[in-house]
Amino acid sequence: MTQLSGKVAVVTGGASLIGLAIAHRFVGEGARVVLGDRNQAVRDEVEEVIGDTGRYLVGDVTDDGFLDRLVATAVDDFGRFDIVVNAPAIFDDDGYDTTWELWRQAMDVNMISAARLTGKAARHLPRGGSVVYMASVSAAVSQPDRMVYNVTKAALLMLAKTGAQALAPRGIRVNAVSPGWTWSRNIEKGHGTREAADAFAAEFQPLGRMADPEEIADAVMFLVSDQASFITGSNLVVDGGYGALGPEALGQAKQKHPPRQ
Repeated sequence: MTQLSGKVAVVTGGASLIGLAIAHRFVGEGARVVLGDRNQAVRDEVEEVIGDTGRYLVGDVTDDGFLDRLVATAVDDFGRFDIVVNAPAIFDDDGYDTTWELWRQAMDVNMISAARLTGKAARHLPRGGSVVYMASVSAAVSQPDRMVYNVTKAALLMLAKTGAQALAPRGIRVNAVSPGWTWSRNIEKGHGTREAADAFAAEFQPLGRMADPEEIADAVMFLVSDQASFITGSNLVVDGGYGALGPEALGQAKQKHPPRQ
């Protein structure tokens, strides 16, 4: 018997590298999965991961109709529904020049979709059900050239806390995972190679690299497992030491401006 044998999970942002890693881990632990994402181009890659044990639905997480389809597919095709993982994200950001439209879009995708899906899922989740939101270290700190993303992820952390309180009487746990900088399709687009991305991350993640998507999936797996049965309203940080640093970072300033001997 594996840890999730017989259970059914819905994962949004399911075509991202983190989403696929979560799906792969869940399937390996005996679960069946319903993945939702807007990315049609990677369908073959997704279906190779989930095989006959899952379903891949393409759609918009800001559309109630699509969220209803995800829930209905879990219940109708697999007969039950135990786990929700909300992991979609958009990163468009113009700081204070960000338009109303873009602010709303970011909030809708990064946070409100999680609230809407949880509300729909909660009607079916049993006692012992689990919800996990993919937050970020960006929820807790300011970062250069970022505003919108950080604000939406901070809101997601509060959603996990309030959701945990709201669903506790029904025995449903709600938690968040906050990754540090993690290898992703977006990072690959921006940095080109894993080597270049790791060199960038080594400036502020003491373990000296990007996280692997599988390492984030391990954290999610723990939170949905029986080993976390008394954990709710929490935020599990998986950041390679990012949050442990102060303004002196890893000593770069001292290297550039060494004290007199």
